[in-house]
Amino acid sequence: MSETDLTIRELRQRFADRSLSPLEYWLALERHIEAWEPTICALYAYDPEATRTQAKASTERWMRGTTVGILDGIPATLKELIATKGQPVPLGTSATELAPATEDAPAAARLREDGAVLFAKTTCPDYGMLSSGLSSFHHLSRNPWDTSKNPGGSSAGASAAAAAGYGPLHVGTDIGGSVRLPAGWTGTFGFKPSHGRIPVDPFYVGRCAGPLTRTVEDAAFAMATLSRPDWRDGTSLPPNDIDWMDLNIDLRGLKIGLMLDAGCGLAVDDEVRAAVEAAGQRFEDAGAIVLPVPPVMTRAMLDGLDTFWRSRFWGDIENLNLERRSKILPYVYKWAEGGASISGADAVRGFNQTIEMRKSCGRLFTRVDAVLSPTNPIVSYPAEWASPTNDPARPFEHICFTVPWNMSEQPAASINCGFSRSGMPIGLQIVGPRFDDMLVLRLSKAFENWTGGVRSWPKPPVR
Repeated sequence: MSETDLTIRELRQRFADRSLSPLEYWLALERHIEAWEPTICALYAYDPEATRTQAKASTERWMRGTTVGILDGIPATLKELIATKGQPVPLGTSATELAPATEDAPAAARLREDGAVLFAKTTCPDYGMLSSGLSSFHHLSRNPWDTSKNPGGSSAGASAAAAAGYGPLHVGTDIGGSVRLPAGWTGTFGFKPSHGRIPVDPFYVGRCAGPLTRTVEDAAFAMATLSRPDWRDGTSLPPNDIDWMDLNIDLRGLKIGLMLDAGCGLAVDDEVRAAVEAAGQRFEDAGAIVLPVPPVMTRAMLDGLDTFWRSRFWGDIENLNLERRSKILPYVYKWAEGGASISGADAVRGFNQTIEMRKSCGRLFTRVDAVLSPTNPIVSYPAEWASPTNDPARPFEHICFTVPWNMSEQPAASINCGFSRSGMPIGLQIVGPRFDDMLVLRLSKAFENWTGGVRSWPKPPVR
């Protein structure tokens, strides 16, 4: 195994026994990134020189025995939408007037407090409004498993970086699946915690931050840091005393719903269905009661969400001058323009469908303790596409398994459950009750233990 494939636990052990220093590890990782980055274009504001300074400072703390937190010396990235002081936040679009952020967003602040080495931001599409690596500001981000394919989004660069081995920790954001969808398409582990578990700023309905990693335990390490409260998020949960590393579970008697139909949107590929059914069988073999459950989404809910988001987003951009509007990715602008003719009453009716999603999810969880489903309905799609349909009139057909759990504020994760005949990863979504983030992590860890996780990751191109 290459040094660049080490987990957080392994890195901490190597730093502690002085067989590897944070600086030595970073220099190896820097060479690895140099080999990958021209092909997958996962990073923004990448600064190797400043990173060497951070890694050197961490090395000195480890030598003195004065580390500042559990992530001291661990390289990490943050999605471009997560502000870091002194760096512009382009929001993935050329329409943004660039200005340095005046302070760190909560996730950035928590990582710095615990000594993480923040070496770059990661790419996202315009305003984070696509499940794609396509952006009018950033270079096109690609999937390391097959660079002709899309990494998904909107945490596109984060998922590509995780799959390519740019260190063990990458933090994304998720309103409708933007952590889990790309995790599913890149074979990584993506965790969207309960709403408010990781504070975000700015706040938005359904918006969460969450880690993308190669292992469940690496995500658990991250949660111990990222879940500390922050006053800037009015939905931030109180301080917790959760032992994030307690990942053992006895599944006997646990009722788990198996959802293979999203209720609307894209049909599930046969290979995806087969992989998720096989995953359900593993839980049953371990003693869980696995039962089929109906979808929680309806066409009315999805269309209402589309109406509300178009209206909301048009409100954000309608006052931009024509020059700036012309710089927005045409797909995104064409979709948003539909919001111009939506009445206030219709926008509210659309928003009310998010409440219907919450009710539907709550009703299901009176019958089950957890839910399994596909993360993504399809195996893959071209890197150059703005979405799996590539049709701004049908923008959300791929999020029907993921978006309801944002609106219901429940924790959900995506973990690899196999590969297609074409060699592309397939994601299993695991959903738990509101606030029971540990159940999702424990179920994910159990599944990872059974499968052994992804054993062979993509290698950088030979140049």
